Amino acid sequence: MTQPPQPPQPPNEPSNTPNQPPQPNTPPAPPAGPPAGGFGAPQDPPPGGFGEPTPPPADPYAKQPQQPPAAPAGGYGTPQPPPQGGYPTPPAPQPNGYGYPQEPQPPQPGYGYPQGLGGQPGQPGHPGQPGHPGMPQQGYGYPTQPMYGAPQPGAGDGSGGGGKKFSTQMQIILAAAVAVVLIIGAGLIYANTGGDDKDGGNNQASSSGSEGKGGEGKGGEGGGLAGGDEKAPANTKAKVAFQVPEPKVTEVTSVKGSWLTDKAYVKSGVSEVTAYDADKGTKLWTLPLAGEVCAASRHMSKDYKTAIVFEESKATKENKYPSCNQVGVIDLNTGKLLWSKGITAATGGDKEIRFEEVTISGTTVAAAGTRGGAAFKLDNGAELWKPKVGADGCYDTGYAGGEALAVVRKCGSYDSPQLTIQALNPTTGAPLSSYQMPEGVDYASIVSTKPLVVAADVGDTAGDGSSISDFFSIDAATGKLIVRISADADLYAARCGATDVESCQHMAVGNNRLYLPTEEHDGTGEYGKTNEIVAFDLKTGKLLGGRADAGDRYTLVPLRMDGTNIIAYKEPPYDKGGQIVSIDGETFKETLLMENPSDEAVRSAESRFTTDHSEVLYSQGRLFKSRMLISERSGSDLDRKLYLVLAFRAE
Repeated sequence: MTQPPQPPQPPNEPSNTPNQPPQPNTPPAPPAGPPAGGFGAPQDPPPGGFGEPTPPPADPYAKQPQQPPAAPAGGYGTPQPPPQGGYPTPPAPQPNGYGYPQEPQPPQPGYGYPQGLGGQPGQPGHPGQPGHPGMPQQGYGYPTQPMYGAPQPGAGDGSGGGGKKFSTQMQIILAAAVAVVLIIGAGLIYANTGGDDKDGGNNQASSSGSEGKGGEGKGGEGGGLAGGDEKAPANTKAKVAFQVPEPKVTEVTSVKGSWLTDKAYVKSGVSEVTAYDADKGTKLWTLPLAGEVCAASRHMSKDYKTAIVFEESKATKENKYPSCNQVGVIDLNTGKLLWSKGITAATGGDKEIRFEEVTISGTTVAAAGTRGGAAFKLDNGAELWKPKVGADGCYDTGYAGGEALAVVRKCGSYDSPQLTIQALNPTTGAPLSSYQMPEGVDYASIVSTKPLVVAADVGDTAGDGSSISDFFSIDAATGKLIVRISADADLYAARCGATDVESCQHMAVGNNRLYLPTEEHDGTGEYGKTNEIVAFDLKTGKLLGGRADAGDRYTLVPLRMDGTNIIAYKEPPYDKGGQIVSIDGETFKETLLMENPSDEAVRSAESRFTTDHSEVLYSQGRLFKSRMLISERSGSDLDRKLYLVLAFRAE
């Protein structure tokens, strides 16, 4: 079988533990797994409930319960209420200050980050409270005092308790002055939250998916919230739609790839691809493959065609690791493999290229590996172009598709590589523009192709396995750098693959902005973690005012754009089900679209699909979570019901 990268071990994996209350004298009980017979009919639980909870096995994907942090002396106090009239605009970034786009900076304290807080909201040492020395007025732009002074009771307001009553003339003058101040303040806030984004406001892209919808076909046609497809339902309660059992294997096995059409949910399995009715889970078709799926495009064409890379054969004793050298296109409506083929390297020889990535842009399929890449016509597989490997060893490491096509091209030696980002003509492969990445970048990932946004770990400074220290906003027409955005890995929770070009997670690009989740930090409640989603301007690199709050014990994870809104998944605490929300890209107002059941067995199953190691798709009141890798079972997992896919839909 193919040897894909092993999933990270729990000690190195970022904490994804559901938030639980403290238990006296005993550790909290771990969540129980689903009953041996599955969830049964999704509409109602079986008589008597789901049965006795069963402790889960040690599982690198499962959320493990943890004790919440002890409350500090004096309690947590009360969070500062927002000032009347809204929050002021964040101050302009200063050189080497928070959000300054020209070069990486050291971490800066800001609201909600445990590294520099020194306390909880309502305590000394927290922003907005006495005793927090040197707190810069930046970060999210939240003030420590109300924007405008409010008259104190009994201080000349005509309410008694001392002071003089204002004359009618003085009241008129004061009212006019306050009105002018409010108008000016509102104008400043509007200007700093995207009101001046005239030429980029409709430029929608996503870190996962063509046309702003990762693996989900046609989108952005209007009719929903903010010009997207998703509408606020009358009933946000969800139920389990269906589940697909996890196949038993003897090796670590790739099952990458999931797509959502207007009728079907399609998922890669072990040497096959299967379509399920999106509501009922009944099988619509199964496509057997010669070998294991090694890579899958996160994009589809408008008529629901997608591309995969798979092994030339199944593993045998004589050939334990078949080559991933077959590129193919599947019609997701019919389940037909329209074509598949291998191709030799541009350097010559008869050995076929081993591909590691594949993508789609328009009618072009582009695949690449360590020996170069190639492009094919989507409909018939005719070869379009094959980039030459230069005398200096330059080659295409990987492509990113969607609304446009871009490539990361590597030159130089292994110890001293030089990366170039190129926007390509999808039909000919000719570079339309080129941008040379700075020294110290060994690998780069393309977050979005339109606008062109690249992520990289410059000088291996991220240090957290995210592969991101900086983002680069590039003019695809000229190849000039628009702005470089420092994204401290201690503050932001987006992730990209170590070597894959198109594998970034937990971020979205739209409205000429980059939306990122913050790292988890202590919430305002007695226990539990939380985080936010914030936005950077892709023209100026500034951290914009406003944010979307996950709420205590929840964690927000951006999935994709929908019109000008962000679709995000809320990872739940130990006693709740997950949620899907639509977040306004300008105001950050959240609209609840779906809330999963809080039944213990369902919660346990949902928590096993962590967002770092799962594929998550949402559309039209349906949520699908699925595995990317599966492995041989051991211990208590031998008798446990495990799932390849867990699907929810609105009641």
